[in-house]
Amino acid sequence: MTDHVGMRNPQGGIFALGTSSHAYLELDGASDGLALVHAVASLREPRTTMGGVNLVAGFRPELWARIVPGDAPAELTDFDAPLTGTDGFTMPATQHDAVLWLSGSAYDVVFDTARAAIAALAGVAVVAEETSSWPYQHDRDLTGFIDGTENPTLIEAPGFVLIPEGEPGAGGTVLLLQKWSHDVAVWEALAVADQERVIGRRKPDSVELDDKPADSHVASTDQDVFGHIFRRNMPYGTVVDHGTMFVGFASTQRPLQAMLESMAGVDGGARDALTRFTTPLTGAYYFVPSNEALLAASG
Repeated sequence: MTDHVGMRNPQGGIFALGTSSHAYLELDGASDGLALVHAVASLREPRTTMGGVNLVAGFRPELWARIVPGDAPAELTDFDAPLTGTDGFTMPATQHDAVLWLSGSAYDVVFDTARAAIAALAGVAVVAEETSSWPYQHDRDLTGFIDGTENPTLIEAPGFVLIPEGEPGAGGTVLLLQKWSHDVAVWEALAVADQERVIGRRKPDSVELDDKPADSHVASTDQDVFGHIFRRNMPYGTVVDHGTMFVGFASTQRPLQAMLESMAGVDGGARDALTRFTTPLTGAYYFVPSNEALLAASG
């Protein structure tokens, strides 16, 4: 059991909806894992959260468990091997040591805060993957469909995605981060009715189809089957090369992993129809500790 006392508070940026600019920095440690955890945890100090920027920090699960074993949730593992379905469709494993997710009201403050964070980590971490994101038509992804329809409300979400008090890692959460590239030409060549069958929802209002196919995205990721998660997905990319950053939180790894297995058609299931129009480029799990755990880890 964890030896910390008192209520644990989650990192606020997890639930900070409405931000218009995002940056995701995935980091690899230059050498010592302890130095990396200490340095990243120290970024939570106010000097790096100026200008209204939310900063969420997470760590490779097995690194955090080695450095802070008393706060490590049980049975949480790295995304250390590709996930391959029965027809050969593969989700790559691109696990890194840490992640910084910055979000704010404008990209200039996100940009400046990200640069300050990278400078503060000089010598202990290098940026292995960088992606910038922004909302599209309020709450749609670049398929044109509303994203996150099944998300719990902000009142409900902490109960679904935060590790309960009294358990190791209390106040923390598990993050699955993936970058998905869209095959825009093929997708946009589909009639709207065909797109709706792929997603399992109507495009204008996101109402679930009564006769949705078994391989629709909605059926493949049914939270009533796999467990509830909280999604903070964002579009990324350029006019000619773009897609979706999947940013999913849960209190345990299992709902996230089960959804990926379902989407890939592991164990002979129907592969998610959406995966025929979008390709996963990255895949990593991170443990996002509570504020109190970060403070303790910062030294």
